[in-house]
Amino acid sequence: MSSLNKIIINKRGNHSQLVKLFFSVLSQHRELIASLLSGVIILTTWLIRDYVSSPAWMTLNCFAFAIGGYAKAKEGIEDTIKDKTLNVELLMILAAIGSAIIGYWTEGAILIFIFSLSGALETYTMQKSERDLSALIQLQPDKALRVSSGAEELVSIDQLIINDLIIVKPGDRVAADGVIVKGKSVLDESALTGEAIPIVKSISDEVYTGTINHNGSLTIKVTKKLEDSMVQKIMTLVKAAQKAKSPGQLFIERFENIYVKSVLILVLIMMVLPHYLFGWSWIDTIYRAMILLVVASPCALVASITPAMLSAISNGARKGILFKSGVHLENLEHINAVAFDKTGTLTQGRPIVTDCFIQEGKDKTSILNYASAIEKVSSHPLAEAIVAYADQHQCNQTFIIDEMTEEMGKGVSAVINGERWSIGSEKMVNQEQGWYQEHVTRLMKQAKTVVYLICEDEVVAVLGLKDQIRVEAVRAIQAFKEMGIYTVMLTGDNEHTAQSIAEEVGVDHFIASCLPEDKVTALNQLKASDQTIMMIGDGINDAPALACADIGVAMGAGTDVALETADIVLMKNNLEKLTTAYHLSCKMNRITKQNIYFSIAVISLLILTNFLQVINLPLGVIGHEGSTILVILNGLRLLK
Repeated sequence: MSSLNKIIINKRGNHSQLVKLFFSVLSQHRELIASLLSGVIILTTWLIRDYVSSPAWMTLNCFAFAIGGYAKAKEGIEDTIKDKTLNVELLMILAAIGSAIIGYWTEGAILIFIFSLSGALETYTMQKSERDLSALIQLQPDKALRVSSGAEELVSIDQLIINDLIIVKPGDRVAADGVIVKGKSVLDESALTGEAIPIVKSISDEVYTGTINHNGSLTIKVTKKLEDSMVQKIMTLVKAAQKAKSPGQLFIERFENIYVKSVLILVLIMMVLPHYLFGWSWIDTIYRAMILLVVASPCALVASITPAMLSAISNGARKGILFKSGVHLENLEHINAVAFDKTGTLTQGRPIVTDCFIQEGKDKTSILNYASAIEKVSSHPLAEAIVAYADQHQCNQTFIIDEMTEEMGKGVSAVINGERWSIGSEKMVNQEQGWYQEHVTRLMKQAKTVVYLICEDEVVAVLGLKDQIRVEAVRAIQAFKEMGIYTVMLTGDNEHTAQSIAEEVGVDHFIASCLPEDKVTALNQLKASDQTIMMIGDGINDAPALACADIGVAMGAGTDVALETADIVLMKNNLEKLTTAYHLSCKMNRITKQNIYFSIAVISLLILTNFLQVINLPLGVIGHEGSTILVILNGLRLLK
């Protein structure tokens, strides 16, 4: 192919992309474009009014009416037919038509223009929220590189099944939720979790659909179906939140129907009564009635809540905070008590070895090698922590293990090189006292789990393990306490361990030895003392408490049951995000109140000045629709 042909094809391709981009922008912003075009026609008509005939002038105004008012007129009529209720769109259209009938074409056109502009801004808010959701949808690749029988094949993601192996190359997005079985790389999870710093991940680490693989090649085993992936869950939650309506929204909708009917009745009275009571001319009477129809319309009041709520939900989603409904976002400000589950919420949920004491005269590396060899084949929950600790100390000697036995509630025993080695709890220790006693006493006071390593009935090492406190949990609890919010920890651990953790994280109170039903009982007791409770948990055993609380919050890495039961999900498991959510709720409620008070004040002022014959229709339009634009823009501040 010649260079000239390539250039021609490239140019054609570029032109095609430009045309697609043009129509895409036109489709997304058609309401705003129609509004601005209407405004241009109105301005042109006003400038040439002295140079054109009356029919031409009226025709241009009709174009302005049709272009600017079509979308809102259609919306108003369709909603009226569907809901069998009147709405503000019909009031505006009637006011514009009424103005034209009595000769005020320009005023009616200006009304249509500003009303359509405020509507375009409100649509922008909806589209912005939808674009955030679309961005999530675009995170999910269409294809995946699957490894089957040693061969690589490019397949559609809906062909993937659990346990399939897929390869993710540097720069590609992960095509399915799974665990890494080969490779190590840095992944960017910011789009899902709101965490800006990329994370290093290697074998056995979980990865999520849509995250970006920065440098190393990864082989990933698929662990979840397409519909169960993290991206799909987020999209489901955001869609539900957009559709759900807060109590404030529902009240405004009920109020709108009654208010619109009242305004229409008042306008009908206004079209007749002043002519006989005050001697106004019929033109003045109808003109004032049209102004009343405009200024008394609750456009600004109706727009006081929805743009602000959608902006706040969108803001939270970008930060890794998913609200299932605007109700929960609105109510979050009113909490005065927070209950925390311990394991996986206040703590990492993964114990680590914090202390290691070796019998005098023994070699630490050799001892840890034996411990690691046994624990590598053990199913005990603490085994992984001990193996990881041994790996940190370069203990990777291999042994042949004979006669391995595991005793439930005690530990594991094995014969290695002709010697019997055991690792487990104090139930495996036969001697009453030993060199380790002082260490054990100190570890138990610190609420740590004590593990003994025994060789031929002699304790040769003592390990202390503890579930690590989340650093951000301590900061979050401190922030809540500074806001005057009561904090309590609910845990299944014993009294001693619970007290130690409670003191470390700084909660006001703790309740130990809690079964799932005990957590519900504790929350009900708090409710009985007029507390509005927020509960945070991550496990199946937390689901009843999450459902019982006024607001339930699930950690993003928690069980599916907890995620489905909760009202808010923290995608990054960062409890500090809760204080962000709380402040977002406070700001949204504050902006909503500002909008409502401002809207009522403007409507009242405009109605009063109309009765006093102080304002004309253009001023009434500017005052009323200007206030609508202002409340929408005020709500859009929450997008920051």
